[in-house]
Amino acid sequence: MHLNIHKDLPAVELLKKENIFLSDELNSFQGNAKPLKIALLNLMPTKIITETDFIRLLHDSPLMIDLDLIKIKSHKSKNTPEEHLNTFYRNFEDIRYDNYDGMIITGAPVELLEYEDVTYWTELQEIFDWATKHVSSTLYICWAAQAALYHFFGVPKYELDRKMFGIFKHTLQENKIPLVRGFDDEFYVPHSRHTEIRREDILKHPELTLISESEDSGVYMVVARNGREIFITGHSEYAPEALNNEYIRDINKGLPIHIPYNYYIDNDPQKPISVRWRAHANLMFKNWLNYYVNHSSHSDL
Repeated sequence: MHLNIHKDLPAVELLKKENIFLSDELNSFQGNAKPLKIALLNLMPTKIITETDFIRLLHDSPLMIDLDLIKIKSHKSKNTPEEHLNTFYRNFEDIRYDNYDGMIITGAPVELLEYEDVTYWTELQEIFDWATKHVSSTLYICWAAQAALYHFFGVPKYELDRKMFGIFKHTLQENKIPLVRGFDDEFYVPHSRHTEIRREDILKHPELTLISESEDSGVYMVVARNGREIFITGHSEYAPEALNNEYIRDINKGLPIHIPYNYYIDNDPQKPISVRWRAHANLMFKNWLNYYVNHSSHSDL
């Protein structure tokens, strides 16, 4: 694998602890092969953790990748040092006239707000529209998936009675597209959200294809424009301990939270985590890179 990122990015050292070594590959592109340009618009408050989660998945491809980290200019992060953002991130204005092979837009902890009340909604809408013309394929994750479906198609979100929190079994409604090539009949995905979108609203729009859903957690994967836009409501990128950290955080804050479903062995927080989503996550990202981001494979779509 060849992943071009800044050598001092904290993810490099964090992933070394998982025996994932990036530093020897940095800036080592060889020959005349052109790397794929991918932008990661990181809306999550814990940006270093989120960077590491996605780099962990991207690094596993044999393709050469040049990754740009992007931030929202109209929002000041409270959980990530300004020095980190200034060193490793670019603003949208810096890439406005660039083209990318792929883009990932993360979730954000603003789902209980109306979209128009999110302080950076106007800037985000501009980025959504820009991506349709400047990016070959965009992955919208969790809240970003809900926001983009609302922006492009008017699909509403609905507040849940309690947080959708845990590891849920999913099935395919459409198995003939490259994005799900090699998927098992049943696979597992982490979810952590207070709102949902509903299948009946997706099916109202012939431009949208419902690819995967869960009896428990609802709509999971929706595709538009032959994969130019891919909407993912879960967090397949999550590291094993992510839901545990959220659970402990909410308990310590005194927030109402239940044990993450199907996550600990025997649903007992005193027992180890049962990791059952990594194979799906790796396969989905490999398929996305191979069949939607990599231009040489577009003839397969």
